[in-house]
Amino acid sequence: MRVAALNFKRKAQQSLRNARLQSALGKIQVRFVQARAEAIAGLDDFAAVKRRATEIRENVLANLDAWLERFEQEATRRGAVVHWAETAADANRIVIEIARAAHVKKVVKSKSMVSEECALNDALEAAGVQVVETDLGEYILQLAHEAPSHIVAPVLHKTKDEVSDLFAQKHALPRKTGIAELCREARDILRPHFVSADMGISGGNFLIAETGSVLLVTNEGNGRMATTLPRVHVAITGIEKVVPTLEDATTLVRILPRSATGQDITNYVSVLTGVKNSDESDGPEQFHIILLDNGRSALLGTPLQSMLRCIRCGACMNHCPVYQNVGGHAYGWVYPGPMGSVLTPLFAGLADTLPLPNASTLCGACAEVCPVSIPLPDLLRELRHRQSEQDLRPRLERLSLRLWVWLALRPRWYARATSLASRVLHGLGGAKRRLRWLPGAGGWTDGRDFPAPAGSTFRALYRARKIP
Repeated sequence: MRVAALNFKRKAQQSLRNARLQSALGKIQVRFVQARAEAIAGLDDFAAVKRRATEIRENVLANLDAWLERFEQEATRRGAVVHWAETAADANRIVIEIARAAHVKKVVKSKSMVSEECALNDALEAAGVQVVETDLGEYILQLAHEAPSHIVAPVLHKTKDEVSDLFAQKHALPRKTGIAELCREARDILRPHFVSADMGISGGNFLIAETGSVLLVTNEGNGRMATTLPRVHVAITGIEKVVPTLEDATTLVRILPRSATGQDITNYVSVLTGVKNSDESDGPEQFHIILLDNGRSALLGTPLQSMLRCIRCGACMNHCPVYQNVGGHAYGWVYPGPMGSVLTPLFAGLADTLPLPNASTLCGACAEVCPVSIPLPDLLRELRHRQSEQDLRPRLERLSLRLWVWLALRPRWYARATSLASRVLHGLGGAKRRLRWLPGAGGWTDGRDFPAPAGSTFRALYRARKIP
């Protein structure tokens, strides 16, 4: 998936004018925000679980190399093959090599954002391998030739009527309008693919070092069929997903679905370990695990390391006022919302993602709801600082900030400048004391009137004792 983050402002404006999208985004409040609040309230001691989950993730990052080596040893001992991919291109190459060696013609996929990060589907299809997405949301997007707009609910941006039209067009069947009917139709179409596929590809929510297992949480049965029916299973995930023990994984599983979808637990929690034994009927003959770096290790030991704690629950975007209004596609890559505004610049480069660190009000809602306590506003500020250091911000903006710094360091001049600005803006406000246009800051007044200042600075009012 090509990074198109530089188009954020234009895409955001289009999203705000899209009535269908706005209707679809309205589902966030009930489906995710309210559901999360109810699920968290039902947990005995959410604060303690959150602290423990944060400790687990941070402790792993402090010794990431050791835990990854332990995972590789245990996974290999149980019959899996562990591959290391430095870049997305490396991951794609490894999957294609596995497919060719196993004479794979068809792949069924469970939902995987890491595979979206790598544009794996395009690479496989270019190599002559048929790819079928089996997560309902991802399947809809594959039919529509669209990218996900949410990491948990990838088709959040579509309405039921749009899905009905799409199925009728692509399946050449009578148009259905009921949700149960549409789901049934998708099942009927997808089930033959599970049986005929040579390879199944999944992500991995967590890697368990003590057993060499891949833990997968899903709400649809497709995940288990994609990982047990085909003769080859490939799990691809980021190196940061490792956890030391099964007990640690259960702590994270207590907090992940509650933060993501408001469920106490997902419908399916699969712990996938090794290949099937000779006396077992289910499971793959080959199990390959691809551990992707793609810029992750470069964050270790930096002020941005805490971003690697992310467990991809999506709570930050669900509660972000920006995401709630513009949706995921405006962000221009796989990861939207606050977490995407940090991850995308780190993975794709600051120069190609300039708007994203600034696509936030810094209200702090994202940090408040993060189940592993990632200080997202601080990380966004760090990226803004780096943009400024690298002279990536517009020249006028940089000059304005330098002027403000010069004034702020000289209190007498600062007082005179603010006094003059206050009087000028007070005059521009007119009798209604409203600014319909603010010089150099049209973004504040394009959609609203800006209240004009009183005409005096706080210091002047305080000296005159006109402040209660």
